[in-house]
Amino acid sequence: MTAFLVKAPKRSSHRINGGDSARKFPVTAGERLEVLGVDGGQAAVVFAQRGILECSSGAETAPAFSSEALSAFLDGDEVSFVVLGAEAAPGEIVSFTVLRDGDIVVDVPAEDMLPESSDAPGRVDVVIYTAPATSRLPASLGPVLQEIHVPAASAVSYRVRKGDYIQIIDVDGRQCSDFLAFDALALEEGRECGLDATATRTVQGNAMPTPGLHAKFLNEHMQPMIEIVQDTVGRHDAFLLACTAKYYDDGGYPGHANCTENFNRVLEVDGIGPRSGWPAINFFFNTQVLECGTIVGEEPWSRPGDYVLLRAERDLVCASSSCADDVTSANGWTPTDIHIRIYDRSNRFPKGVTHRMTPESPPVMTRQSGFHDRLEALGAKFVEYKGFWLPSYFEGYGPVSEYWACRTKACVMDLSALRKFEITGPDAELLLQTAVTRDIRKLAVGQVVYTALCYPHGGMLDDATVFRLASQAFRLVCGDDYCGEWLRKLADERGLHVRIRASTDQLHNLSVQGPESRKILAPLVWTCPTQPDIESLKWFRFTIGRIGGPEGIPVVVSRTGYTGELGYEIWCHPRQASAVWDAIWKAGKPKGMVPLGLEALDWLRIEAGLAFANYEFCPETDPFEAGIGFAVPAAKVEDYVGREALIRRRENPRQSLVGLESHMNDRLDHGDPVYSGRARVGVVTSACSSPVLGKNIALARVDVSVAEIGKELEIGKLDGFQKRIPVKVTSFPAYDPKKTRVRS
Repeated sequence: MTAFLVKAPKRSSHRINGGDSARKFPVTAGERLEVLGVDGGQAAVVFAQRGILECSSGAETAPAFSSEALSAFLDGDEVSFVVLGAEAAPGEIVSFTVLRDGDIVVDVPAEDMLPESSDAPGRVDVVIYTAPATSRLPASLGPVLQEIHVPAASAVSYRVRKGDYIQIIDVDGRQCSDFLAFDALALEEGRECGLDATATRTVQGNAMPTPGLHAKFLNEHMQPMIEIVQDTVGRHDAFLLACTAKYYDDGGYPGHANCTENFNRVLEVDGIGPRSGWPAINFFFNTQVLECGTIVGEEPWSRPGDYVLLRAERDLVCASSSCADDVTSANGWTPTDIHIRIYDRSNRFPKGVTHRMTPESPPVMTRQSGFHDRLEALGAKFVEYKGFWLPSYFEGYGPVSEYWACRTKACVMDLSALRKFEITGPDAELLLQTAVTRDIRKLAVGQVVYTALCYPHGGMLDDATVFRLASQAFRLVCGDDYCGEWLRKLADERGLHVRIRASTDQLHNLSVQGPESRKILAPLVWTCPTQPDIESLKWFRFTIGRIGGPEGIPVVVSRTGYTGELGYEIWCHPRQASAVWDAIWKAGKPKGMVPLGLEALDWLRIEAGLAFANYEFCPETDPFEAGIGFAVPAAKVEDYVGREALIRRRENPRQSLVGLESHMNDRLDHGDPVYSGRARVGVVTSACSSPVLGKNIALARVDVSVAEIGKELEIGKLDGFQKRIPVKVTSFPAYDPKKTRVRS
């Protein structure tokens, strides 16, 4: 029997961070409501009109919690429930039955966390289970102009004005919806001008239809027709044909309902001629293009209530289907309904895609850091990076000038997407000693250490830095949200008394890097006599201070970075991020400081030989193969996750991370195969054209037999054999190999 990781019953999940604004949810009789404390130790209160909710477990009625501010969310007499107390354990759940239709409000009150403290507010998940034999639409994004329902195995056509928004909703999950759009003005002139697959792929830089969505979809004149604004799935097909009569005829299902004929019927009224097959955007259709070019499909990733939000770039005639396929897994074997909402162009919906930490986790939309407005004003070109909008580069500067500013003067960058976790309690040190490869018992208060987190087989979960704030208070900074969940499970398995709380949304951070960084920050950051000042702060140490004097903005400043230059990271609460940016920018600009984006940062870290997740390491790679064997001290004798496997791997290495250099102009790329003669012996993990070294360099994971310095190898291009680029094995880092600059 097939087992899905994400199962029915149908449900919608919503995450609320402690301290965020109260959230309102419509509920329907027969539904079940769960309020779950993700991190523990976080109070939560539910407000509802009398008679809407019946508590199934765990909550106390507390009318005293009513407030005028929350009453504004509801009409009429209300009652409040203390759902979770301040001592609630991680994972604690309180359940309600919904007795009648209405609205509820969930409030998760909390104070902001100071950068030097560890009392991060907790997170609470609100999960609403749909009543049996019913479907639940997600809450509208704003005032709705038009509601359009598409019954299973049918299609509808509709008109949309330029600038209006189209929300296409998968009502019950795992249901494909083909989408067509035509220029309404062209139709009035007797011309059909619709979405064009070839123009879209060419302009967007994709050679073939690929899973996921292009930013915009174009017509045959290369004019934009629609823009993708939000996507809660992240897995679609962009331009296969909508299913056709021929497809079913050839499969032995003559006369089967199909999207193409459904489209032909509904578009006839607009004067659009029939086709045997309609090229369409196949929303929620899970396809992949294999290396050989074959297109394969599987069940959709979409869950009940998932959607795509589009914005019309011109007046359009649109058509949407609910795919009729019930003979393959394309619709989870059972076609269901699609729902469409049209919103007025006066709305301003943020752009984003959603991320789920685990298949069961609530979706979280791409968010802006506290520095976003300041970055946008400087011409930042944003890209989606691990759930945040971060600059790729800045107009008016560009990656080259941003890079040189870091190497010669100073740069400032937003790295708020790093994940942060507060680890506190009597067993905090023991948990980290068990979880990471470094010896945490040797870490002093005020010190930072770089480490690896490994699975039992020795493969890497992530790399991280650990800050020791107090005897039993630590901050782990890493790249993967799952690290927090992994630490909680490890603590539960070992019976440890420790609390792990996510603080990513309580701590946003800037990195100020470059030879002038100390001179910029030293007069800016005030520290009390018990804390080191910026001038005396050592490498991999941190200090607690304020920007603007003793009564200024609280910050933590660490002497850490990701560039190979002298540098610092400044950690503050996002509510004060703009003021922190303004102070640093004002102090740094006269000294030549410029903003820096991810593109230039990648060149800097490759030159410095610094590892990056899913490039230098992954769960199939151990720290030695990732080039960070120094983070696995042989002298650590206490047991930790992966220790036995890492002892074996240290003694019997198979691969090694090396530097490569090429004096040819042909670029090297991540994923390029490395050859010794005809034999493939490794892969390029990262590569760039180094501005300061004047040559192409790379990091590569190769067989230990060819890892000696000076070894001549080749990079295979095209099919790996027709074109070869000679390279030589070098040590790394390629830039400042003795790390004199970062230690200066």
